Amino acid sequence: MNLTQLKKKLFRKPGQRLVIGIPYLWLLVLFLIPFAIVLKISFAEQEIAIPPFTLLTTYDEDFRRLNILLSLQNYADIFENFQATLGQLLNPFSSNGENIYLLTYWSSIKTALTTTIICLFIGYPTAYAISRAKPSIRNGLLLAIMLPFWTSFLLRVYAWMGLLGHNGIINNFLMKNSIISQPLDLFYNAFSLNLVMVYAYLPFMILPLYTQLVKLDGRLLEAASDLGAGPVKSFFTITLPLSKTGIIAGSMLVFVPAVGEFVIPELVGGSENLMIGKVLWQAFFDQNNWPLASAVAVVMVILLVIPIALYQHYDNRQIEEGSK
Repeated sequence: MNLTQLKKKLFRKPGQRLVIGIPYLWLLVLFLIPFAIVLKISFAEQEIAIPPFTLLTTYDEDFRRLNILLSLQNYADIFENFQATLGQLLNPFSSNGENIYLLTYWSSIKTALTTTIICLFIGYPTAYAISRAKPSIRNGLLLAIMLPFWTSFLLRVYAWMGLLGHNGIINNFLMKNSIISQPLDLFYNAFSLNLVMVYAYLPFMILPLYTQLVKLDGRLLEAASDLGAGPVKSFFTITLPLSKTGIIAGSMLVFVPAVGEFVIPELVGGSENLMIGKVLWQAFFDQNNWPLASAVAVVMVILLVIPIALYQHYDNRQIEEGSK
């Protein structure tokens, strides 16, 4: 950052500072303060009390000193048998790994990544088609994408349970028309989990992509065609690079909440598709172990924040190098 840029940041008008400060205030109130509280609890120990964890500081009146008691046992429990569990992840035929937390982290990231990739492959052509549609019908198509938000999220998941169940609408229809002789296994497995996850998060991929693609200047594609580039080459050299921001924004909007999803895995995923949201629920409410649950949540946040921070740093460097 040069001196001119620093002066512009320091000597902004009050209105500009207010507008810029709102996102930082939002981040402070809704993320940093709650995260600091959770981080503090993660260094405590479980105790039968209200709240159910030990204090981190005690005052010794005899010696007139403040004692700080930090416990790392919760994090030690999370990373117990790390090498054995990692070996199991790398070798599916291995049965040595027993750390449910690491296995659940991996399961959550894998499910969220699968959901993000499928949403991208479905959402990109959908967003591109809407952005190239006639202006008279474009708003109607966008409204169709947003219609699911008008219905309760929980009701929509329950609707899928009625569709995919062993005696659900799909199996009953196929058996009634003699297409199958026995009900298909469509529910409480990886198929139903990925299907409902994609259904729930697909609009979050389409809308950022549409916002980016609708701004694409069609004259660029016409110029590429005049220069002899075919549709495929024009897409990979013009459309795809210019829509990179939308791809990244949509992927983040899908991946980050999908990692911590609780409702969908609980209702349609089955016991074999355990995700970190379920582990947090069990630790908080079933085991009443707030310190362990807080440590699990802290590790999950770190796993999500570090890649985002690295990308942001890399993107800022590219912007600064491009402005020179």
